Amino acid sequence: MIAARLGPHGGHDAVVGLVNGRSLVQTRIDGASGDAVSSLKKRLSWASDSTRPVRVVCLTGMPGCGKEEALAVAQTLGFSVVRMGDHVREEALRRGLPITDATVGGMANAERQVHGMGIWAERTLPRIQGERVLVDGLRGRAELEIFREAFGADLSVVAVHASPKTRHERMMRRRRTDDAATIEAFHARDLRELSWGLGDVIATADVMLVNEGTLEDFRRQARAALGRLHG
Repeated sequence: MIAARLGPHGGHDAVVGLVNGRSLVQTRIDGASGDAVSSLKKRLSWASDSTRPVRVVCLTGMPGCGKEEALAVAQTLGFSVVRMGDHVREEALRRGLPITDATVGGMANAERQVHGMGIWAERTLPRIQGERVLVDGLRGRAELEIFREAFGADLSVVAVHASPKTRHERMMRRRRTDDAATIEAFHARDLRELSWGLGDVIATADVMLVNEGTLEDFRRQARAALGRLHG
């Protein structure tokens, strides 16, 4: 089992992970009543009406959860976007490495081992300029600490959740070059990213969006939450 508790920050109450190939969130929903499911989804998609505008929003979530869609919504609201993954891919290209999940992920992890777990956040900081910036790709506690130190109360974290089954199906449809090509590679990538502290970052997110319904439903959730943060 891979698991990370979602809560108590912001009142979330669910778990990200796998039990026999199923997410713990989905397992809990399957065993709940209709009213309980509705209540749980509302809490998981919670974005407080009192959420105040911030300068920097960090977007996080497991691979294939739907961050790209949230990012697209953020751009329509006027956020400028900084992708941590672009910095990683640029470094891989500079070294002449193929852009595959194993190669890029391996290189990124090797840099963490040599320079510290927050190295990609440190290298991203100079690119965060101006107001209302969304930073995509937050993956660990050390990275979050660096951003918190830099921006303090002017930073908010938005996490996107989808079940492993949903995420894998989406990755198979989109066929991005750095996506895991097999189910084994998919699970290996999940383990690798959770080992960096991604589960803790998701667990302490200020806003949680659940992406298990229609695309338009998710876009509405993202627009409402990011709209409050943009101000």
